[in-house]
Amino acid sequence: MTQRILTGLGLLTILLLAMWGGGLWFSVPYMITICMSMYEMIQATAKAGHRPVQWPCWLCMILSIPLYHFYNSVSLLMPLVGGAFMLISMTVIFRDDPKLEDILISCLPLISVLLPGLCMLGLQKAPSQSSQNLLLTLAFGVPLVGDTMAFFVGRRFGKRKLCPAVSPNKSIEGAVAGLIGSVVWAMAAAAAFSLYKPIPPFWHFPILGFVGGIAGQMGDLFASLIKRHCGVKDFSNIFPGHGGMMDRLDSVYWATVILYIYLNIAVNAFAA
Repeated sequence: MTQRILTGLGLLTILLLAMWGGGLWFSVPYMITICMSMYEMIQATAKAGHRPVQWPCWLCMILSIPLYHFYNSVSLLMPLVGGAFMLISMTVIFRDDPKLEDILISCLPLISVLLPGLCMLGLQKAPSQSSQNLLLTLAFGVPLVGDTMAFFVGRRFGKRKLCPAVSPNKSIEGAVAGLIGSVVWAMAAAAAFSLYKPIPPFWHFPILGFVGGIAGQMGDLFASLIKRHCGVKDFSNIFPGHGGMMDRLDSVYWATVILYIYLNIAVNAFAA
């Protein structure tokens, strides 16, 4: 437990420094984390006996960076992902032993890591540095605080299983505590930022905490399903007590999609 806490504090320090630096100081390290997450997922599926096609994923990743910076929109990356899907399909179709599941498995890093991951960079299109930092604080804090609350409350009071077929250790009590933690974090972050900059209506934030918290928990379960399928406990062991990069960011990726959708809907509220 001590090792887990110390590693978590170290990762938190790095995150805060990256957010404080902003711009490339945040974007470059974050793109590295996306690369690491994609690599971990590809390696996990290979251990399960699949033959994932890697090069279209990495090509899509490389091309997405200049496309995003030139057009400042994640939506333009959808055709790029579609093209990567076609390249993956063509590669598998012309194998001696083509299997449909290899196509689907090869697309997993695209739709569950790259696109959600780039939504985090999309949050930087917020009208001001303050609103960017608020959204980034929510994108990381809502799922991770929820995960922390769920872990400690579930460990102490958890009795009823949430989804035993996917993650036997998760409990309903822990999930409820996690949602409460996510909502409280969202409200606290909004209150803190409102002290020195205008923010959207306050009632937005408990809703964001609740929906983002659910998304984060579903992202965690989705990653658990992949690990169960692949027969691995963690995606890697680079972080003592925490597993791999994908183990740390699985819930963040899903919650970030909610925040990016919210930004596009409520961008005028930030600009007001």
